[in-house]
Amino acid sequence: MRYGLQQHRFGVNYTPTRAWWDCWNDFDADAIARDLDAVAAIGADHIRIMLMWPYFQPNPSVVSAAHLNRLDRLMRLAAERELDVCVTLFVGWLSGFAFKPAFQKDDNFYDLAASRGPQLLYLEAMAGVVRTHENFLGFDLGNELACCWKTDADTGDGWSAHMLAECQRLAPQAVHVNGTDHQSWFYPSSFSPQHLARGQAIAALHCWPLFTGAIERSGGDAMHACCLSLSAGMAALARAHAGDANKPVWIQEYGMSESWTAAENVPRFLHESTAQALASGVNWFTWWSSHDLDRAYRFDPLEYSLGLIDHDNRIKPAGLAFKAVADAWRGKPVAVAAEPALAPPLVHDDASSWQWLDAWRAARA
Repeated sequence: MRYGLQQHRFGVNYTPTRAWWDCWNDFDADAIARDLDAVAAIGADHIRIMLMWPYFQPNPSVVSAAHLNRLDRLMRLAAERELDVCVTLFVGWLSGFAFKPAFQKDDNFYDLAASRGPQLLYLEAMAGVVRTHENFLGFDLGNELACCWKTDADTGDGWSAHMLAECQRLAPQAVHVNGTDHQSWFYPSSFSPQHLARGQAIAALHCWPLFTGAIERSGGDAMHACCLSLSAGMAALARAHAGDANKPVWIQEYGMSESWTAAENVPRFLHESTAQALASGVNWFTWWSSHDLDRAYRFDPLEYSLGLIDHDNRIKPAGLAFKAVADAWRGKPVAVAAEPALAPPLVHDDASSWQWLDAWRAARA
């Protein structure tokens, strides 16, 4: 891992051009190498990857040796291009689809008595592969776990704290997070904002203008100040819940679809939303996503245009905007931002969270 928590980082959520994340089953190292060449060309210093849990662990007592070898190969391909790798474990939820092992019951995912054995076997197998790689950034427990497996916050917090501690035990040199979506920050969900803000070395946020409701609140205008300031505002909200104005924050997912705004607006959104978050002292940034999705796959239309690079590995205008900001800020020390000091919302619901964000935006204007 080349940069610390107090240095700016810029990366992408990697989306393979060939076979999407089904590439774990139909592995093409040459295609992945070409993708990562393009990712390196836009100035990224890291990627976040998705381990499709049912592929890697088809049975509670078995982890696939073939898939572990493919993970090792991907780590080496990334290292050759000076890309660190965040490895997302329990996937789980991805691009609108749920991938669940046949043995995992929905109602006991967070039940340590019922699920700890298979989950720990899986985690230990992954750690055995990646922790020897110098470019291992850390584990993410899962991609937006609450979209796939729901529980009350007390149970979710206990599971998350336990698994983060296991990650730390197995790979103490790395940075481990629980990459949740916005739900836990805005209203009651499977994890509390207090745990997410205080229980991780860096708070990982997913700041989507559509899914948070920012675009709707802006009358459909994705370039409205409410949308452009969303990442900075959610970072401030996380720090308020942490009780620490300097809490490290990672915007682990942010992006803009051409389904939500004109294509020519996407580079502007990237530039302005990142600039506002930088001014607010956000530490790390990871755009969603590296590449446009293959239209041979049937996804929601919003998914196809999220990349900085097209499906043929040609850099898009948004990719050039990303490169400009990454080259200007990558590795630089994070400055302490002069932000309005607001206590967290007294009520944990969507309306109160948005009232807090509106007050924060007014205070910094």
